[in-house]
Amino acid sequence: MAKALVLAEKPSVAKDLARVLGCNRKGNGCFSGDKYIVTWALGHLVTLADPEAYDDKYKSWRMEDLPMLPERMKLVVIGQTSKQFKTVSGLLKSNDTDRVIIATDAGREGELVARWIIAKAGCRKPMQRLWISSQTDKAIREGFASLKPSSQYDNLYKSAQCRANADWLVGLNVTRALTCKHNAQLSAGRVQTPTLAMIVRREEEIQKFRPRDYFTVKADFGGFTALYKDGKNQARFFDAAAAQAVANAVRGGAGKLTDVKKTYKFKAPPAAYDLTELQRDANKKYGYSAKQTLSYMQSLYETHKILTYPRTDSRYITKDVVATLPERLRAISIGPYREAANSLLKAKSIQTKYIVYDAKVTDHHAIIPTEQYVDLNALSREERHIYDLVVRRFLAVLSAPYEYDEVQVTINVNRHNFYARGQIVKSAGWKSLYDSSMADASDDDPDMARQDLPALHQGGTVNVRDVRIVAGKTAPPARYNEATLLTAMENPASQVENSSLRSVLQTTGGLGTPATRADIIEKLFDSFYVERRGREIIPTSKGKQLINIVPEDLKSAELTAKWEQRLSQIAKGQANDKQFVDEMRKYATSLVSSVKSSTAQYRHDNITRQVCPECGKYLLEVNGKKGKMLVCQDRECGYRKSLSILTNARCPECHKKLEIRGEGEKKFFICSCGYREKLTDFEKRKESLGAGKRDIENYMKNQNKNKPSNGALADQLAKWLEENK
Repeated sequence: MAKALVLAEKPSVAKDLARVLGCNRKGNGCFSGDKYIVTWALGHLVTLADPEAYDDKYKSWRMEDLPMLPERMKLVVIGQTSKQFKTVSGLLKSNDTDRVIIATDAGREGELVARWIIAKAGCRKPMQRLWISSQTDKAIREGFASLKPSSQYDNLYKSAQCRANADWLVGLNVTRALTCKHNAQLSAGRVQTPTLAMIVRREEEIQKFRPRDYFTVKADFGGFTALYKDGKNQARFFDAAAAQAVANAVRGGAGKLTDVKKTYKFKAPPAAYDLTELQRDANKKYGYSAKQTLSYMQSLYETHKILTYPRTDSRYITKDVVATLPERLRAISIGPYREAANSLLKAKSIQTKYIVYDAKVTDHHAIIPTEQYVDLNALSREERHIYDLVVRRFLAVLSAPYEYDEVQVTINVNRHNFYARGQIVKSAGWKSLYDSSMADASDDDPDMARQDLPALHQGGTVNVRDVRIVAGKTAPPARYNEATLLTAMENPASQVENSSLRSVLQTTGGLGTPATRADIIEKLFDSFYVERRGREIIPTSKGKQLINIVPEDLKSAELTAKWEQRLSQIAKGQANDKQFVDEMRKYATSLVSSVKSSTAQYRHDNITRQVCPECGKYLLEVNGKKGKMLVCQDRECGYRKSLSILTNARCPECHKKLEIRGEGEKKFFICSCGYREKLTDFEKRKESLGAGKRDIENYMKNQNKNKPSNGALADQLAKWLEENK
């Protein structure tokens, strides 16, 4: 009797599926049962062919061979995972299987993983789709009980193909054109470049900014303070003498309470998390990069099965999920969440008006807890942090609003008006779930903070106890950190001054998708276009120069956002995929022409006098994510060597993290404050500094690595090999 072949995206997911489906016999790259055979990919097993697969001339990078516009995009098997592809391909063609169940991640990229494997294997068997938002046993059983026809996701596959084809056509052509033109390792892409352009523009705004001194006048009325504002509601003086004149006029005077207004207000709870919002909050509170947050989320979803699908752009759930809420609340009724969860369960009905919105749910609903039992001790520190954010947000969105009376007071002192405001909390509601580290200060006046006010009555009088003139300086725009950059990518309209372009962007969508933004940011770091200073993201000279030489419209957030909108429309069957790819071919041609005709210049300003041991060219010094590096300027060489690595050891003088530098017996630790220490001396007291052997081992590994690693693919392979020893 023929069986259904289930294709999962990763070995860990395949194991869970096999266990639930009763596939207990382990075979070569698969698990078998009476009705199913479960196999897996390792992420992508198949990818688009490199240019040289179309023509030998593309083995050399030459401007005269551009643009590269294959009539039909070819698929090739990835060499490092070819063994597993052979296994999967054999099962797809086997007479033992009569249909295929696609069980890769339920999203655009997951669809592409499976469809490319099936297409490359030449399989034409009937296909079904498993589409679930969590990896619990219950979700798996329910998913297999309601499998969807694969044709229902054909448009999603077309959208994924269009994305891949567009990135190949635009990215590879413009990257080769820039590299050939300027003889430097330069790359550009349809999402990467406009994102970099936003960072560079922000840095230019900061550099051009000239701070101005300003002054505010604050009066102490005994028990509370108030801020002076003029007839135009402006509190800041740019003339010290004018501020002093107001202070002199009210000093020692009596004020009349001309207006005391108490207004009832409430704040609805925030919506549940989508991936981008979660990445923002994880960066704000814990400093995690977008990539790290996605990795921790993936583990909570796949391994622990306690959170739902992470790569979602929705912050709501549909009505059919409401019936599962009590079970989800019981699952999280543990430890610090027990009291809040039980309180919601004891209510007559769970309040869902802030979480249910069918029209705003696309492929997946918001990130919420599953019905799976939770063992907090089984989570790593980082996983616990992410889980805590999601659970508190889930409890918050089901809780009552925050209710308060806002009190606004106007005091007239010698015809000068002073203002104060305060809050009287009536019901903490959802805010009781949060501490001050996640406080919402978005509506706060920077010059007039809220305060506790005494009982005040309109028409009463208060005496001026003291008057202070507070000096300040106007501040430049803040540099991006990962949280604010994610916001800018999601809402690029806020970065555009032209009102007509802004209105277009507000309807076209953001740069990239929740699933791709983390990788885009990481790519900017890996390409040395940006670097970190603390949590701030700073463009490098290379990044600034790239934005100056890249074709103008490739920097456009508007254009890229429109592309993402088109991809979304293709996924919904509202736009033509072939037309989109044809437009990308024309666009790639125009980009190459623009680069060829450009007179812009690129100059290495980080070149050293050290020679590459492999090709003889001078090396470049760059700031990598973990320290300083030397990299070869020749694209084809790719040599790189660590100069220093940032450790967890702390400087005994200023307590900043120490770098380790040097080679052999000359290794030493150094701090930006000037502190230096030999490695041998450091080892004698490393336990008190908090750095162990791992820092030094990592440094030695980096010293011996001349080529970049394969990143996520290498991690997947290593994990798979470990599981299959």
